[in-house]
Amino acid sequence: MSTPSPIRENDDIRAAVRARYGQIAAASAPGAASCCCGSPDDAPAIAALYESPDVAALPAEVTGLALGCGDPVALAHLEPGQTVLDLGSGGGIDCFLAAQRVGPEGHVIGVDMTPQMLDKARAAAARLGAANVEFRLGEIEHLPVADASVDVILSNCVVNLSPDKPAVFREAFRVLKPGGRLSVSDILADRPLPDALRAQMDAWASCVSGAIPAADYVAGLEAAGFVDVRVERKTLDETPLPEMVECCGGGEGTLPVFSARITARKPA
Repeated sequence: MSTPSPIRENDDIRAAVRARYGQIAAASAPGAASCCCGSPDDAPAIAALYESPDVAALPAEVTGLALGCGDPVALAHLEPGQTVLDLGSGGGIDCFLAAQRVGPEGHVIGVDMTPQMLDKARAAAARLGAANVEFRLGEIEHLPVADASVDVILSNCVVNLSPDKPAVFREAFRVLKPGGRLSVSDILADRPLPDALRAQMDAWASCVSGAIPAADYVAGLEAAGFVDVRVERKTLDETPLPEMVECCGGGEGTLPVFSARITARKPA
């Protein structure tokens, strides 16, 4: 039997990720939040990820699709009038929080490859009257965004889902203005994950198999041109969420993954 090409493998991974998050969007109900690979019972944990009390003011249909592992909006220190891009915007929670920070003179763009998520986010934007937010269909490896048009890039537990992270980093660099900043919450690994785990499509879609070592993440950003790259370890350590172990075949063992805050800058 022939070995699948990298392109075919990447397509398979994207299809698995798109299918999982499409199913989550289709089945979503108020309060059904989860953290990457979590369950509806994780809604309090999602609220705890965010520093801003503004989360409590968002409708349940937005917080119910919060699937992140951190608070990139707080990390970004946004200012009024900025243009912000969210990579893998999902149900839009980080976009709506960012929109409050940049104000009516600012602009927030959410990019997601899952049509069902975009439908949910656009409907929420209409209900909220969020005129400074828009959502675009696209892959984060091929952003539908103009060169040097964005002040700040956010992402919340999404880059790990990409099978082509160098492309993500290159695209992020391309769309940022000189001096622009990247502020990301993501899942990283303490060491390279075993091939058997990386071959599991369910584990890819659950924010595990795509996790790479922090050193590789930093090297990838620097190779794309970023400077001042910093990684701050936050949670999970060697004790993953119970759901993460169950859905990713960890049994009673542990997975060497952790959530982190990653920041970087495009030279001015």
